[in-house]
Formats: sequence, structure tokens, C-alpha cells
Amino acid sequence: MTQTYLNAWNSLKRPVPDWFRDAKFGLFFHWGPYSVPAYKDEWYSRNMYAKGLPHNLHHEKTYGNLKDFGYKNFYEGMTGAKFDPEAWADLVVRSGAKYAGPVSEHCDNFSLWNSRVNPINSVNYGPHRDIVGECFQAFRERGIKTLATFHHQWLWGWFMSTDNEADVYDPKNEIYYGPALPLETNRYEPYRYPDEKFCWVWKEKVAEVVNAYQPDAVYFDSRSFIIDEKYRYEMADHYYQHMPEGILTYKQEDFPKDIGVLDIERGKLANARPFVWQSDDRLEDNVTWCMVQDPKYRPARDVIHQLCDIVSKNGNLLLNVGPYADGSFHPEAIRQLYAIGDWLSVNGEAIYGSRPYKVAAEGPTSEDEEDYDTDKIKEQIKTGKSADFLAKKLTSQDFRFTVRDGALYAIAMGWPENGAWEIKSLRAGAKDVSRVSLLGLDEPLKFVQTPECLRVEAPNTKPCDHAFALKIQ
Repeated sequence: MTQTYLNAWNSLKRPVPDWFRDAKFGLFFHWGPYSVPAYKDEWYSRNMYAKGLPHNLHHEKTYGNLKDFGYKNFYEGMTGAKFDPEAWADLVVRSGAKYAGPVSEHCDNFSLWNSRVNPINSVNYGPHRDIVGECFQAFRERGIKTLATFHHQWLWGWFMSTDNEADVYDPKNEIYYGPALPLETNRYEPYRYPDEKFCWVWKEKVAEVVNAYQPDAVYFDSRSFIIDEKYRYEMADHYYQHMPEGILTYKQEDFPKDIGVLDIERGKLANARPFVWQSDDRLEDNVTWCMVQDPKYRPARDVIHQLCDIVSKNGNLLLNVGPYADGSFHPEAIRQLYAIGDWLSVNGEAIYGSRPYKVAAEGPTSEDEEDYDTDKIKEQIKTGKSADFLAKKLTSQDFRFTVRDGALYAIAMGWPENGAWEIKSLRAGAKDVSRVSLLGLDEPLKFVQTPECLRVEAPNTKPCDHAFALKIQ
């Protein structure tokens, strides 16, 4: 925040709207021409132009040289033949997510709305449909808050190639890839920052979506700091003028504190924070945010444990799942999202609308703080490989705490092997307990408070799988 814009930015500071704090769980969908080759990851559009990287070797072996077959040649392969916004809305509702949206524009200059600023869009190419508009209409009809996500600051230098014959350097292709720039502009922190025209288009793309579709939340990927502050401020001011109950999310220090929600990519925190935050992560168990060949998906149990951990620490989880080029989803992705929704249908009382307890977590499994930070981004740019995190497995002795409407919830990450949960944070003297029940079952549970713990006997019947929410009054 420069001194020039200090007062202007301060005028945009606002509390996080209750709807966002209450929602806790959202979905978004990486879908674009990169879903056609479906190779490695959503950075295919960039790495296919880097000689020697796996994406490039695969591309030239499969499709030919970069002069004759460039990224633009994938547009029409993104057919959207099975794209059904009603089915997408059904999936969101069934998963238990409360806000959702497609990636409005990734780093590749392909807008998923009917853009006047950018002719390279999903109405003119590919599915020939207004993906953002159709999704938002279907979502709102089902009571889902809408999310627009933007990654397009990355377009500055994104397509610059180490192959001098690549189609990105042909002047007639500037409409697809932007003007030819020095190769160094594809670095995370380039020496040459975007010019005024690029910054203006960046702002106007967001403004188009805001004006036409009124997204309840707008998400920005990292590297937004390269956009001149004037345009970042004008974008944010325009959004809040149109959507006073909306919220922006951003990464690193790309926007000033308190004008939106900090998003910690694939983030984990050891303790609760006093501010609301968001972690965006993926359902995919491959190292990708889009559909790839032979896709794998994380089990619902892992996502549920992650959600409980994030919510206990004052955060939201925004989960990605990428469809095929035809707009349909893999059956296994659907199965895992349904399982998450099944769990939330039983235990949502401990998640939605909750707030952190004075203690966020208890148990033998310590959580390391992690973030897909700038060092990891720079390494991905250099090597073409995205870093991965190995999640720790939580146990029945690990608990996450939330509060809502005067009740305390202790969410156990497993069923106790010895027939009882033992919660040290709620030992005698720590909190008076008059009743304990398990969400999904009606009868109260037997318990005793000792100087060591609150000991709660498990019932004979499990109300669900994966994690178990004890309601303590």
C-alpha cells in the first residue's frame, strides 16, 4: 500500500460478511482448453512452450511442433458437449458446499464468459456458451452463493517461449497470446512489469464479470501484485460499489490487509487466527488442478478432516475439482463429493455458522504450518513441477473444536478403539458440562469429567463415517 493510495485503500476496509463466515465450504472448477490435452496439470498452456519440460516433449510428440500446433489449436477441443449447469448445481448442493463458481479466466487468456473486452472466450470458441453466466444462474436458483476466480495477471509473459519458432511469436496470433515480450516477463517477479494497456484490460475483465453477473465473492490467484496499484484499487472499489455484501480474496500481500480475505493456497495453520481466512485446495490426488489422464482423487475422509481443521482455526475451505473437456465430471470425483456431502448432512451443525473455540485443536498429531508460498511458485516456474504436501493422518485422539449458538462441538477424527473419547481440554475445571450428545443420534451419551479429561462413552451405533461431532452443553 503506497502513501498515495493509503486513504483510498483504508476506505475499502470492511468486516467479512456473515454469509461468507457461515458458509465454510466452497467449490470451484478449473476448466479450460488445458483440459483437452489433460496432461500433467493446468500449467500445460505455459509449459508446452518451455523446451525440454515434460509438457513440451509430450506436446511435440503428440501434436507436432509449436509453430504449427499451438495452444489456440486446443480451443475447439473444449467442446462442453456434456456441460450441464443444472448438473453442476446438483453436485455443489450434494457436496454440501455453500458457494461455488468456475474459474472465470485462468492464466491462458481464455475467458469463460461473454466478454467484449476479450474475444478469446467460451462464447466465441470451444463450447460456444457463457459458462459463468449459465453456472451463476443455476447456482442462484439453488441458493448457492456465486464465486468468480481470476488468474489473468499471470498472462503477462505466460506464453513466452524458449522456442523462437513457436506460434506465440507470430504477430497475427497476438489476439490469442498477447504481444511478444521479453522472455524474462514469465518470471514470478519480472523486471518489466505490465504496461498500462495490460493493466487496464486486467481491470476491465473483472469489471465485466462484476457488472454482468454480480459475483458474491471474487478470488484472485497469486501474482496480482504486478498489476499497477491504481488498477488494483479501481477494480476493488468498483466491486464493492456494486456488491457491498461481497468479498474479495487474495494471496500473499497482493492487496492490503482487511480489504478482503487472505487465501493461503493449500494452507494449514497450527492455531486459530483472529482474522477470517481461506485455504484453496484440490480434490485431485494427482498434482494438478484440472482433469488429467488417469485422474486420482483424495478420499472424502481426508477432505472432511481438512475441513474440520480449517474451520476450527477460523477458515473456509475452497475445494477444486476439474471436469473433462466435455464438461462432465469423473465418477470417482462425484462419489467423493457425495460422501463429503453425506457427512455434512449429519454434522453440518458443527461446521456451518460456527466460530472458533478458545482451543482449536487437541491430540497427538501436530500440524505444521504450510502454504504454497512464493518460493514454491518460483520453483514451479523453474522446473515445471508443482510441489506437493503430504497430509498427516489424524486419529480418534485428535479433536477439532467449534462453537455455535451456545453449544461447543468437539469433532473427533475417528472412532475410539477403547470405547470412549478422552478430551483433555475439557477436563474438570476447564468447562462445566451438563450434557453430551453425538450429532446424528438423539440420545445423550454417558460421560464423566476427571482432573485429566472429559471421558465420553461411544454409543453402539456410528451415525456416519470419517469424523464424529460431539455436542457439549
